[in-house]
Amino acid sequence: MGRLFGTDGVRGVANADLTAELALGLSVAAAHVLAEAGTFEGHRPTAVVGRDPRASGEFLEAAVVAGLASAGVDVLRVGVLPTPAVAYLTGVLGADIGVMLSASHNAMPDNGIKFFARGGHKLADELEDRIETVYDQHRTGAPWARPTGAGVGRVTDYTEGFERYVAHLIGVLPNRLDGLKVVLDEAHGAAAYVSPEAFARAGAEVVTIGADPDGLNINDGCGSTHLTLLQAAVVENGADFGIAHDGDADRCLAVDAQGNEIDGDQILAVLALAMRDAGQLRGNTVVGTVMSNLGFKMAMEREGIELVQTAVGDRYVLESMKAEGYALGGEQSGHVIVLDHATTGDGTLTGLMLAARVAATGRTLAELAGVMRRLPQVLVNVPDVDKSRVSTSAELASAVAEAERELGSTGRVLLRKSGTEPLVRVMVEAADFGQAQAIAGRLADVVKSALG
Repeated sequence: MGRLFGTDGVRGVANADLTAELALGLSVAAAHVLAEAGTFEGHRPTAVVGRDPRASGEFLEAAVVAGLASAGVDVLRVGVLPTPAVAYLTGVLGADIGVMLSASHNAMPDNGIKFFARGGHKLADELEDRIETVYDQHRTGAPWARPTGAGVGRVTDYTEGFERYVAHLIGVLPNRLDGLKVVLDEAHGAAAYVSPEAFARAGAEVVTIGADPDGLNINDGCGSTHLTLLQAAVVENGADFGIAHDGDADRCLAVDAQGNEIDGDQILAVLALAMRDAGQLRGNTVVGTVMSNLGFKMAMEREGIELVQTAVGDRYVLESMKAEGYALGGEQSGHVIVLDHATTGDGTLTGLMLAARVAATGRTLAELAGVMRRLPQVLVNVPDVDKSRVSTSAELASAVAEAERELGSTGRVLLRKSGTEPLVRVMVEAADFGQAQAIAGRLADVVKSALG
């Protein structure tokens, strides 16, 4: 059996790849592993379980709850809430396990299971590996240790979760949002009710789109992966800006008053300056990834802020932040982590903090985002190649070196293998889009010939 856990939990087509049996078994295995790791500290364990609105989340939630309770874990079922809300509640309620059922920005047929440890933190790779090992041992015949009688877990609907999370969001804002008009695209997802409520309580005039989840329409032509509707709605409503989330609301992208996209790098730049000015940017450092736009790096250098870059994936950003004590990090895709207030990317919190900066400065979002110039970035995926040789091919290394000489200090080249597919990603940045496109195409051809 291949590794079940990817970069962000276990995902697949619900009821095909991700079945009720798998969800139940993984939940029992997670309970056993975390208990063995000492997480429960001798007391009766508790889990917080939430989901996004996907139809498949209903039966998968039932399977997860059944698995946890059968392993002796008391379950607090919080219903439809964003991933960061489940992480927050896991921490604030002192729960031993958090479980979120969501496939994030993926299309509706997919779903996923994401586990959090005590405190609301994502599991380290070694704990995920142990969960897989215990699950696989059971799947091949090893019996579970099963409690009986009063030892089985109890299941409770925790209806206070919505209010506690919204109150938390409002409580960490540095100032109110009175006078701002904001369009929110909720992707028919997990933040469809939380995000509008939080923005309205903070004083903003709110217009919502994509806020009518029916279990089937999540991410369907809307949200952070499809900004066209939001761009149009911001202009039509004369709003100050717009905010877009993905299905589980751990991402935030924005649109300025003219309908221009503001990506995760630009949002990070705005928040980095805000936190620096407030004395909250520990180490005068922000954490990004190797995919961070070169324009972001140049802007941070100009502002005297250090940029630490990690591998792609918000978990690697978070690991760096926790290891070094940094307060802010994120990805171009809109995963932004403000570690003083969240243990994972939080799209609603990010949007609120961005809005608070606009309100506090009296400047437009376009003006604030203008701190960085986003250099043209071309990404080409080259499928059906031997991605394991991307770092050892002499032919490829020579082609990359030639491209780097051509770009000089005004651009860069990045080749990386996909973590989930048999393909290599070729990324080229340059001051001129045509040049970036030409070099990316040339390198993609070399990848095909050298690794095909």
